[in-house]
Amino acid sequence: MARRSIPFLKQLLTSPSSNLTPTRSVTYMPRPGDGAPRPVTLIPGDGIGPLVTGAVEQVMEAMHAPVYFERYEVHGDMKRVPLEVIESIKKNKVCLKGGLATPMGGGVSSLNVQLRRELDLYASLVNCFNLPGLPTRHENVDIVVIRENTEGEYSGLEHEVVPGVVESLKFCSERIAKYAFEYAYLNNRKKVTAVHKANIMKLADGLFLESCREVATKYPGIKYNEIIVDNCCMQLVSKPEQFDVMVTPNLYGNLVANTAAGIAGGTGVMPGGNVGADHAVFEQGASAGNVGSEKLLEQKKANPVAVLLSSAMMLRHLQFPSFADRLETAVKRVISDGKYRTKDLGGTSTTQEVVDAVIAALD
Repeated sequence: MARRSIPFLKQLLTSPSSNLTPTRSVTYMPRPGDGAPRPVTLIPGDGIGPLVTGAVEQVMEAMHAPVYFERYEVHGDMKRVPLEVIESIKKNKVCLKGGLATPMGGGVSSLNVQLRRELDLYASLVNCFNLPGLPTRHENVDIVVIRENTEGEYSGLEHEVVPGVVESLKFCSERIAKYAFEYAYLNNRKKVTAVHKANIMKLADGLFLESCREVATKYPGIKYNEIIVDNCCMQLVSKPEQFDVMVTPNLYGNLVANTAAGIAGGTGVMPGGNVGADHAVFEQGASAGNVGSEKLLEQKKANPVAVLLSSAMMLRHLQFPSFADRLETAVKRVISDGKYRTKDLGGTSTTQEVVDAVIAALD
């Protein structure tokens, strides 16, 4: 599954915005070539977060993976992410995290959003694909949703222009378009679909489409099309196999990624990451803020598959592809076998039973 890797395009992402011509020398960010163990910042998070990230720790230890974790306690009810956590991620360049609960209203901002802004993790990537042996309504689903992660309505960047009128800021369309097309190019993808609402949001989404169209001209080997977000949702639930890479503004991408995940097998099995020019945070791909129910936590039956697959993406990013392949293969074997599945996948297994099965399935 090497083509599911995330390209961290430092040279491309830091190039002048006026020069849209992609350079073929763009590659992964520099990594140590000696296979030395890499430190990874670990944020277990809230609710089921410690349970599923604990599953990753067990599997990494069983694999003798060349990573070690620096654990920090961060919770969604904090006013902000502690400075030492930000400094750790900046030092290590990579973080694995569980869900952080987001309070509803009350002026408390989401720590998930704070992390993305602080580290400029402007691209969210969620891979939604069918897992062998897991029955779903649709087959041949393999969608990558690339969403602008720091701007727009979902980012929390808004201000009151006059009393009662709130303006949300939208920009950085150009770099997310660059990222989507370069991802498609480097990962052998055939089509990029821009999701928008430019028929209504004529200025903001119009700028987004303008950027996508301009970048598309630099990639003649990749098919480009556009779809209004309303129609996109309908098409996703009726014929999802038509989509390949989807690039979206922030808010639409959150909705599209969760819809695609539900179609392909559920949010509990979809990996994801948030990336920027210098840093990456890996977590459950869809519904990343979901911390589970108290009952799920008490029964210890949270599904660890999404975070396990996200950690495989992390291993590949760290240039440990053989470890990533082993982990992905083991997870797929367990899913295909069908004996150990959590409730959301139609089974009764506990988190630990799934973890033990994955460890047993390692080559």
